[in-house]
Amino acid sequence: MNKAYIIWPLIGLLVFGAFYWNASRGFAERDRQVAIQKDKDRQDRITQDLLRRKKAIEDAIKAQEERKAARLVKEKKEEEERTAREAMVERRNRVFDDLNKRLRPQLDRLKSDADSVKEDIKQLELQKKQYVDEETFLRGFVRTAEVNVKTYYDLLDKIKVADDARAAADAAARVAKKD
Repeated sequence: MNKAYIIWPLIGLLVFGAFYWNASRGFAERDRQVAIQKDKDRQDRITQDLLRRKKAIEDAIKAQEERKAARLVKEKKEEEERTAREAMVERRNRVFDDLNKRLRPQLDRLKSDADSVKEDIKQLELQKKQYVDEETFLRGFVRTAEVNVKTYYDLLDKIKVADDARAAADAAARVAKKD
């Protein structure tokens, strides 16, 4: 029985040793492979990160160049519009000045003509007022004359009637005197 206490643990130790030796031999290799894989993954991530950064930088530079080109186009367009607007304003002012130079004498002549026409209009209005007043006076005078004519005709009729009555009375008095 004494032998059993030594043999069984020794057999167990040998079996354990075989498994341990088999596992430990592959364990170091696996640790090295895992370390190599981690280094490789880390290098791949760094490389990808660098590529992404490089691409982002290139995209940023490209976008900046596009914005710069767009800004230059916009500034050129604004400059052309400003130049065109200034040219149009200058041309308008030049045409306006030319018209003023050509039309100023005509304007002065028309103003003097307008002043003389205004004076003529004032004189005509004064004459019109005088004619209207004269017409009003004549209409009143004609009415008064017509009333006077009617009055005179009535008076002449009364005189005629009175003369006829007197002539009849004289004829009656002569007839009465003769009788």
